[in-house]
Amino acid sequence: MNIRAVIFDFGGVLCFHPERETIARAAEHCGVEYGAFLKAMWKDRTAYDGGQDARDYWRGVARNAGASFDDDLIARMIGREIEFWSRYDDRVFAWIDHLRASGIRTGILSNLPRPLGERLRETDGFLNHFDHVTFSYELSLVKPQREIYDDAVRGLGVRPGEALFLDDRIENIQGAREAGLEAELFVSWEDFVGQIPGRYGLPAAKRLAVNERE
Repeated sequence: MNIRAVIFDFGGVLCFHPERETIARAAEHCGVEYGAFLKAMWKDRTAYDGGQDARDYWRGVARNAGASFDDDLIARMIGREIEFWSRYDDRVFAWIDHLRASGIRTGILSNLPRPLGERLRETDGFLNHFDHVTFSYELSLVKPQREIYDDAVRGLGVRPGEALFLDDRIENIQGAREAGLEAELFVSWEDFVGQIPGRYGLPAAKRLAVNERE
């Protein structure tokens, strides 16, 4: 198997999912019960990841939660959500750098909203780990739509079968496979490290301790 590129999802792969306490504090800040807030936050997420205006999205969250957010609260929630996804996993980034040193191309393919994507593009050194970036909001496409995978492999200059895609959602893995990519579900670094790289003839990943980078 000739894998020439590895493509990474962002949330749940390159960074950890937000902790329950973090979301609970945001819900309390909005005066909304945790469960209602969480459900409302994910209800219309596809449109937000596809490029919907952030203020319209948060007005929808408020409406779905039976609340009302003023402009100041919406601005604060946009910032808070960026913080939700700011706990990067240095173990994954160390492997990415090892891949690139070995001649393997790397990319990001992620569903995420404009405020988060713009922050990542502004974060010093973040994109230096990757040869190509595919962000959903910039294309008005979301996983598992076929065209978003096509963009990722085209940007990396490889054929679909030469790319391995890692994601934490099974529907996105299925979409990648239907687009011709190799794809594996990423549950955790501990589960991944001893199995997946060797399966595809890729450089070994190290069993490092958790080291979160803000």
